[in-house]
Amino acid sequence: MSDQPSEASRPPEKPGGADTPRPPEPPAAAEAAGTPAADEPGPSEARTAGATPSDTARPSPAQASDGRRQRAQAAQQAGPPGSPWQHGAGAPVAKDDGMTARLRPPPPPLIRPAVLGSVLATALLSALFLSDGLGVNLLIVAVPASLAAFFAAQAAGRRLRPWTATWAVGGLALLAVPALRDAGWPTFLAVVSAFALGSLALHGSRSWPGVLIGSLGLFDSVVPGIIWGVRGIRARAGGSRANWGATLRTTAVALVLLVVFGTLFASADAAFAELLSSLMPEASVGAGPWRTLLFALGLAGALAAAHAAAAPVRWDGLTVRPGKPRGRAEWALPLIVLNLLFAAFITLQLVVLFGGYDKVRDVTGLSHAEYARQGFWQLLWATLLTLLVIALALRWAPRGGTGDRTLVRSVLGPLCVLTLVVVASALRRMDLYVDEYGLTRLRISVAAMELWLGVVLILILAAGVFGARFLPRAVAVSAAAGVLAFGLISPDGLIAEQNVQRFEDGRSTSIDIDYVKDLSADAVPALDRLPEPERSCALRFIQNDVLHDDTPWYATSWGEARAKEILEKRPVKGDGSDCYRVGREGTGDGYEPDDDGYDPY
Repeated sequence: MSDQPSEASRPPEKPGGADTPRPPEPPAAAEAAGTPAADEPGPSEARTAGATPSDTARPSPAQASDGRRQRAQAAQQAGPPGSPWQHGAGAPVAKDDGMTARLRPPPPPLIRPAVLGSVLATALLSALFLSDGLGVNLLIVAVPASLAAFFAAQAAGRRLRPWTATWAVGGLALLAVPALRDAGWPTFLAVVSAFALGSLALHGSRSWPGVLIGSLGLFDSVVPGIIWGVRGIRARAGGSRANWGATLRTTAVALVLLVVFGTLFASADAAFAELLSSLMPEASVGAGPWRTLLFALGLAGALAAAHAAAAPVRWDGLTVRPGKPRGRAEWALPLIVLNLLFAAFITLQLVVLFGGYDKVRDVTGLSHAEYARQGFWQLLWATLLTLLVIALALRWAPRGGTGDRTLVRSVLGPLCVLTLVVVASALRRMDLYVDEYGLTRLRISVAAMELWLGVVLILILAAGVFGARFLPRAVAVSAAAGVLAFGLISPDGLIAEQNVQRFEDGRSTSIDIDYVKDLSADAVPALDRLPEPERSCALRFIQNDVLHDDTPWYATSWGEARAKEILEKRPVKGDGSDCYRVGREGTGDGYEPDDDGYDPY
């Protein structure tokens, strides 16, 4: 069947032909056809603005009101944009044809010369500075990469939002940890967290799926970014070959002048030659493949960041459907029972905290350390499982109205408060165990993890009062802030400081040399206070790593430089033959007299 009306059903045409006014088209049809809406004058109407009313057809006030009402309804159905960064005026909007249309933004504009220059600078700096280790070189490479993303976002018409600035500043701050600390494990956490915050800054996610996937979303822009860069170079090279030639000639002349005069000045003055050799990375044939790989990685990473800034994937378009709401009794009764169990346990904990551990020893027969170790891991798992219970409870919570919201808050609020007391009890147990046996990397790590879980519980309580709009981003910020604080406090330095303090106060008859000698250079200032032969035994391995390492300045941390200065002034003594008996007299950090194994906890 044809969609066209038949001749019999077609209404008779009125005389007048083209002068007969047509009814106004709906706004959606007008936009699809590329014509203005009914109440917006088009080019032909503008040309006939001086015509008489008999020559120009005008819509009636009722028709104009209907057109405005239809456009308002269409705007309400469109909803808010998926990204907190908005595109500029006039940017095309993709049709909602499915999941891909909701996630993919319009194509980015042609890559700008400023973006290309920043990308090339990132690749060159990566090849020059990242081959010798991690230090301040990460910040050096991150600056042009950030500029490439900024220029690309500016060209696409995106605006800088407060949360975007928070992610960007936080990511750059995390890259300061490798420049300050020599320990590898906080450096690894800081670099991974900086990458996640940088990806969030580019994508601007705000929901739970957006924050979780958006922190890794930069990988999705690697291939599109390379294709975008190649197309931009081709387009600009074909249209301005003369400018490219002038740029290449200028760069070549500048390099020749630098090499010639730099060589002359270096040969004329030994101090200037030493300064150049310390500032400039070494260029060797053997490092060529590795530097080429770093150049390619820097180029691809900078292009991916710029492409994500110009056309970010809207990960907030991924939605998770809420679970089927349960009845009030079915939902609340198990949680109330769980609250009562928590209350009973916490009542006992309060008795212990206020009554003292001497009472616990009289009742249970356990020592302080045994009592602390017995329950810390269980309380840590209890905290994690409680967060899972809260997430599932919110998914299936009743959502009928104000009464249901009040019920949810009155049940989950006390559960969060009781769990905070469990967190405090776990941290108190860890403090007791550390006071007995000293601090280790595992102990400080799990204590930091438990402390962050307490912060998450406080954020959940705040979301219950003020709303959960900012909860995903607040949790991400708290995690990044925790990683930054963990790196800045220097965990290895804190471990050495605590164990040396216990040895100086007489709380430990010896210091565990086998453990502290494996710490990083961050521990040198604290271990330097030990008496001989403990000092030399603890610092011998660290001195071999620090003094015989020719790492350049851009890959050397401040902790390593400080350790090198201390050990150059006061090197270790002896040959290490008397170190075997040091730290093994009596009960040390984790050693038992009748046990030949080390307690890693």
